[in-house]
Amino acid sequence: MTDIFDISGSTALVTGSSRGIGRALAEGLAEAGCRIIVHGRDLARAEQTAADIRRDHAADAFPVAFDVTSPAEVLEGIGKIEVEIGEIDILVNNAGVQRRAPFVDFAVADWNEVLATNLTSAFLVGQRVARTMVQNGRGKIVNIGSVQSSLGRQGITPYAASKGGLVMLTKGMCADLAPLGIQVNAIAPGYFSTELTRALVEDQEFDAWVRKRTPAGRWGEVGELVGALRFLVSGAANFVNGQVLYVDGGMTSVV
Repeated sequence: MTDIFDISGSTALVTGSSRGIGRALAEGLAEAGCRIIVHGRDLARAEQTAADIRRDHAADAFPVAFDVTSPAEVLEGIGKIEVEIGEIDILVNNAGVQRRAPFVDFAVADWNEVLATNLTSAFLVGQRVARTMVQNGRGKIVNIGSVQSSLGRQGITPYAASKGGLVMLTKGMCADLAPLGIQVNAIAPGYFSTELTRALVEDQEFDAWVRKRTPAGRWGEVGELVGALRFLVSGAANFVNGQVLYVDGGMTSVV
């Protein structure tokens, strides 16, 4: 019987994968036998991550750098990938940024940056990659949301708005692309311990809040997102479309 979870040989682009959650997702796909396109704005960092993946997981890994908020750079970057590396079978829209300030003080420039990086980039990259997937009649797209896709919190209103929008983008992409053989879903992580959240983890008050608010009683480890991703990009999820899978230790299930 064919293994419905087998994704070996697939080519996967994970945006924002030179570090943090994106890197963990890229490594998880590499372990499953995918060819990985490591993306970031900093080419040197992407090159180092790609080298680490090749060394640690014996997988093909290719570094690329382009601005996912720039329509011109996205078109050029994806076109170059298709010519030099190959067509993309799996797209993970992970690139994101966080800015914090009270709502009444939040700068318009910061609002625009958060929305462009977290939401518009998924539209731009997803649209360009989907055009080739449509021609092939197949493809898997996973957008990385957050518990803030459905829950608000003080000081991060634009982030929550962007992640909420990403859920509806996922559903809209499903409506248009599912009839053409493409599955589009989202993963919504809870609070995970990464180099980018270290300050929050080390903040005793915030750490205590996360542990109390999360039924599992702890922060997530980035490797715990890999199983959900592998499922959604495998044949096992061929009839799963437009869904949001929360990997949050139960946070969104309780009050």
